[in-house]
Amino acid sequence: MRPRHLDDPGPADSRGPGSYLFWLARRQWQSLAAGMAYGVVWMCTQALVPALVGWTIDHALVPRDTGLLVRMALVLLAVGLLQAASSILRHRCAVANFLTSAFRTLTLVSQQAVRLGGTLPHRLSTGEVVAVGTADMARIGQLMDVTARGTGSVVSFVLVAVVLLRTSTVLGALVLVGVPLMLLLLWPVMRPLQQRTIRQREAYGELVALAADIVAGLRILRGVGGERVFHRRYVEESTRVRDSGIQVGRVHSVLDAAQVALPGLFVVVVVWLGARFAVEGRITVGELVAFYGYSAFLMIPLRTATEVLGKAISARVAAARVCRVLDLEPEQSDVATSPRPVDGGDLVDHESGVRVRSGLLTAVVSTRPEDAAALADRLGRFAPGEVSWGADRLDAVPLAEVRRRIVVGDTGAVLFAGRLRDELDLHERGEAALLEALHVAAAEDVLDALPGRLDGQVTERGRAFSGGQRQRLVLTRALLADPEVLVMVEPTSAVDAHTEARIASRLGSARRGRTTLLTTTSPLVLDRADVVVFLDGGRVVAEGGHHELLRDVPGYAAAVTRGEEVASR
Repeated sequence: MRPRHLDDPGPADSRGPGSYLFWLARRQWQSLAAGMAYGVVWMCTQALVPALVGWTIDHALVPRDTGLLVRMALVLLAVGLLQAASSILRHRCAVANFLTSAFRTLTLVSQQAVRLGGTLPHRLSTGEVVAVGTADMARIGQLMDVTARGTGSVVSFVLVAVVLLRTSTVLGALVLVGVPLMLLLLWPVMRPLQQRTIRQREAYGELVALAADIVAGLRILRGVGGERVFHRRYVEESTRVRDSGIQVGRVHSVLDAAQVALPGLFVVVVVWLGARFAVEGRITVGELVAFYGYSAFLMIPLRTATEVLGKAISARVAAARVCRVLDLEPEQSDVATSPRPVDGGDLVDHESGVRVRSGLLTAVVSTRPEDAAALADRLGRFAPGEVSWGADRLDAVPLAEVRRRIVVGDTGAVLFAGRLRDELDLHERGEAALLEALHVAAAEDVLDALPGRLDGQVTERGRAFSGGQRQRLVLTRALLADPEVLVMVEPTSAVDAHTEARIASRLGSARRGRTTLLTTTSPLVLDRADVVVFLDGGRVVAEGGHHELLRDVPGYAAAVTRGEEVASR
């Protein structure tokens, strides 16, 4: 098996489904052209067999010319070998075309997902993204797959029509006119098929999204006794998907029946006319045998033509979904204007008045948790806001540089399936650094409990871990990134007091000399911070040391006490 490498697909033409499919075809025109060429040879060799058999009967078998009969048998053998070889090569090209177009689409969607970042879940449901990355890419690949057989069918049909015209003008004209007419008769079926396919595709995406939500929140649903309610919702939604699939299946059944009935009726007419011409002496016995062979062969290109139409409709529906994803724009676009590398310095959020001092550990306490989360989004440039970084505006810094130098971790961060080592050490810092980060995050017990330790397998979204374990592993991953600025939202909200104390005592030392901001209401963490900033109503009302704010600032103690009560619950 030879490995295949896909180049960077570059910007796709997403103006519409037709434009996108044509762009895909141009990107792989060489393999498509090869598949079409092999498809033409494969189908034409099949189409030539009846003509060769008929000619052999008339010129070798009837006159009893043994020498010619042997030579024609060798010719038929050569044609059969050529047909077999071209069939193998056509199939290889068809599979390559399927995989190339499908995975090029997957690459584009994956790159767009990375580019959109936090914008993606705001604009599209999980089910929609999953459906694009599974069913839609396969449907697009199926269209590229069938191009080889479709092209071969068209050329072989023309070849058969030419041969029939030379034998009988009536039969040749019947084929040339009758086949396009049959395809036109199928067109009324195509329109409702496309509409019902679109509805079925939308219903499927919603069902996948609902299933993902149920699985993600199953533990909570069981805790509140809501699993029956969501089970009923899933049953109702799956019933709707089933009904829409039945609607699509009904149209497909009509199309499949037409694929058999119309070509069958057409072949009956051709055979009947050929038999009459043979009885009347207008064609020879060999030509009559050839007509029977053509009648059987014509079923292939006719059914292939209807198959191409059906897959083209499915591919257009899928391509429209892909274009919808590719046309999305991130909420924070890269409009950097800074002509030089940013020196860094203090991060200042002018909306709230928070100043994150360079090289210090700053803790933010807010009377409203959503204000602290919004602050973290602005400082990481995940949400619009007037933020300065040293002498520069943050929105003037290239977005790639912001992502590299400022890391934001929040409670929504997830773990992915795979080895724990690969999941945490994204920047390949090495095992020593990984173990040190696990120590700072007080996550050694998580490592010890996992079979295989660093080489142990993390389940999807880290479901096998408790909330506190996931939180500490997410903190480990953020520490290993070793960014210039680290912003963490409630990094210890799900851990017990003893573990929280260990994290608080180690975090400051691990981040010494690096800019760090934590939003928290934990007294253990606040007591270790260099600076504590208190927000009320989204604005800074005081800053200083934890004990100083407890003594001098009304409302601060209540905010911290509330955080302790929430944690204890």
